[in-house]
Formats: sequence, structure tokens, C-alpha cells
Amino acid sequence: MQHPVHLFKALSDQTRLSIVMFLREADELCVCDLCAGGPVNRSLKFRVIWRCWRESGLVLDRKDGKWVYYQLSPAIPAWAAAIIDSSWNCLREETRLKLKNRRARVEQNSHIH
Repeated sequence: MQHPVHLFKALSDQTRLSIVMFLREADELCVCDLCAGGPVNRSLKFRVIWRCWRESGLVLDRKDGKWVYYQLSPAIPAWAAAIIDSSWNCLREETRLKLKNRRARVEQNSHIH
């Protein structure tokens, strides 16, 4: 991430910001956690978001079998981490509640299948 415009583009809507806040809270999440019960589906929209983040260097992924896990890059510049941390401080409680609800949906769906 070389320029602030890349970070602001990566956080430019509620969905993108929410996912970055989830990753800030949880360190690493599976795509199922990110997509559960929210505005992000597993297809086109998530691929567009991921491409934006990959280009900016904001998020890293790793595969574990058929699952893909995402995390905020530890290599992001200090100024970008400070912006993310400031946003997280404002949205901490909301983020924790949303993430808890998403995880509950994933757990519930895993018992259904």
C-alpha cells in the first residue's frame, strides 16, 4: 500500500469497512464467517472486494483444504494501521456484536447440513 487513496478505496463502503473491522477483531476469518448472513455473497461481490484488497496489500489469504482464510496484512504501513485502529475503536462494540451473530449463523447452518 503505497498511497492513502488505496486504503480509502479498500474501505470505501459499509461492506468493505465491516469486513476489515471483523478481521481487525478476529485476526483471521474463513470466508464463511465473512459471508454469513450479511451483504457479502460468496461470488462476484466478494471477488471484487478481494481483488481491491489484494492490489492494495491490505489483506492476505491462505488455503486450508477447501477453506480460504483471510487476515489483515502485518506488513501494512503504520499510518494505515492507525486509520484501521481508529475506525475499529469507533466501531468496536458494533463489530463484536455483528461478528458474534455471523459466527452463530455459521454454527447453526453447519448443524442443518
